Amino acid sequence: MIEIWQLHDLDEFAEAVKLQQRIWGFADIEAMPLRWFVVASKVGGQVFGACEGGQMVGFLGAMPGILPDGRPFMHSHMLGVLPKYRERGVGRRLKLAQREEALERGVELVEWTFDPLEFKNAYFNIERLGAIVREYVENLYGITASPLHGGLPTDRCAAEWWLRSPRAEAAAAGKAPKRGPGERIAYPADMSQVRAADPTRARAIQRANGEKFRDAFARGLAVTGFERTASEGVYFLERVEDAVTDGLDATRERIRRIEKKALRNLRHGDTDGPEAA
Repeated sequence: MIEIWQLHDLDEFAEAVKLQQRIWGFADIEAMPLRWFVVASKVGGQVFGACEGGQMVGFLGAMPGILPDGRPFMHSHMLGVLPKYRERGVGRRLKLAQREEALERGVELVEWTFDPLEFKNAYFNIERLGAIVREYVENLYGITASPLHGGLPTDRCAAEWWLRSPRAEAAAAGKAPKRGPGERIAYPADMSQVRAADPTRARAIQRANGEKFRDAFARGLAVTGFERTASEGVYFLERVEDAVTDGLDATRERIRRIEKKALRNLRHGDTDGPEAA
């Protein structure tokens, strides 16, 4: 049976560091160090672990922040689950534990970044959690050594999880968030194979769709849905109510500052990881 709990001691944090290397193949300098987990746990962040039979099989780490208007939020920096446990709902249980603890403290917004080329992550973030996306960031971390990135620029979508929004409430209850008619941005269904076998084509698709995302966001649209068919992975975009994204615009520059600071501290590498592993 898999258990979810908050991590507090050095041995537990050390296991989370090891998991990073097992999940993403990071070099030592690319992994979040032990002291990051210690500090995050001491200053109001969140560090959760998932355990089965005495072995840690997944973890989540988030850091606290303050919106320009003084409201608190969480920047969810890493979530990883060992491959053999990824079809057992471990990632969702970690995120729901994060949501519950955040709401207990009066925190109503959690943010993170994810690779739009990773369809499982996109489906998880948007459909299973009820997050929305209103920002696309080019090459956020630079080119990394991780084989998961295939040598492509680390373009990222910024997920905004408004914990008390109707979308998030529905998702937490196991229901599909509602969405209206809108625009679509599609990738080939075999995008992971394209990235591995034909980096030139993969980069062309990444660049073209990045422009489509930025154009849509500039016109006030947000990603509110994702579907994968036999031929495509499709992001659906529409206008959302202001109440759902109250304060969102003020967070955009702060997301960049947080990520760039983390990058400087580590010197290089990608540490956001698959937020929906």
